Amino acid sequence: MALRLGADAAVAALKAAAEATRLRILLLLADAELSVKDLTRILGQSQPRISRHLKLLHEAGLIERSREGSWVYFTLGTGTAAGLARTVVEQVDGQDRHVARDRERADALKLEREAAAQSYFAAHAAEWDQIRSLYVAEADVEAAMLDVVKGRTYELLLDLGTGTGRMLELFADHYARALGIDVNGAMLTYARSKISKVSQGRANVRQADIYNLTVADGAADAVVMHQVLHFLSDPARAIREAARVLAPGGDLLIVDFSPHELEFLRERFAHDRLGFSRATIEGWVREAGLEPLKARELAPATSSGGEKLTVSLWLARREGKSPASKNDSAGVVRLETTR
Repeated sequence: MALRLGADAAVAALKAAAEATRLRILLLLADAELSVKDLTRILGQSQPRISRHLKLLHEAGLIERSREGSWVYFTLGTGTAAGLARTVVEQVDGQDRHVARDRERADALKLEREAAAQSYFAAHAAEWDQIRSLYVAEADVEAAMLDVVKGRTYELLLDLGTGTGRMLELFADHYARALGIDVNGAMLTYARSKISKVSQGRANVRQADIYNLTVADGAADAVVMHQVLHFLSDPARAIREAARVLAPGGDLLIVDFSPHELEFLRERFAHDRLGFSRATIEGWVREAGLEPLKARELAPATSSGGEKLTVSLWLARREGKSPASKNDSAGVVRLETTR
């Protein structure tokens, strides 16, 4: 049964939204996460005034806030009061001149962010291209990932080490809500500009410690760790933390390299670990209380150009049935290995 607002809470929420600037803020936050500075630029109002409006909206439960260093980002909330705000927002005419102007300014701001992020990536493109040339095409890896979770949909998906937010894009048809976690501010800036185009407000990103997630036990129906573990000094600890936030019946999808001897990746690209064996990953997964289900290897074509990298995928699941996950028509999945 859906939760409902009490009369006093409903009145407070409606009062908070019933002001022109605050309604414009809600409309903007329905499309993307924005900071106080962003909203000040878009709305052309002072920082103290915008902060006051945000405080009232937050106190009424209409929006959520998350700190990222010295910055604070805001988005529409996920609670019952926020559901009322979404209903109000949906009734506003998108062709209204104030609404249209705000959207144009927000789009211009996103383009600025993308340009800044693209400059950052351009400076590192040659390095990343060198690594990508060592394994199968990224499209093949992504196709294999989608195949592994075929038929599964999730209420909440977490992408740990989200980077550019690509996984939030890739799995957009598999979740109702998603949250990307990363420690790199430049990556998050780029991810925000990308996911707003495809997630329709269903996905957000946060700066956080992968070893100490600010997510409640059992809150997520799926966790993705794509090319993350080899950068970590303690990957087993990260897997335990991922398992902690998984709900019963929830999936953990890990994608990383199989064991290799390319030492230059450690020396030049900060790879702390040179790949992982199936036994190692499945051992860590079991220690974290999950059951390994599927393992798959994507080996590159043989070449005389030296050693190449094999990409491995592992799917594990927490025992039990998740009431939030709309799937599992096949029931328990046996351990499956394909190449």
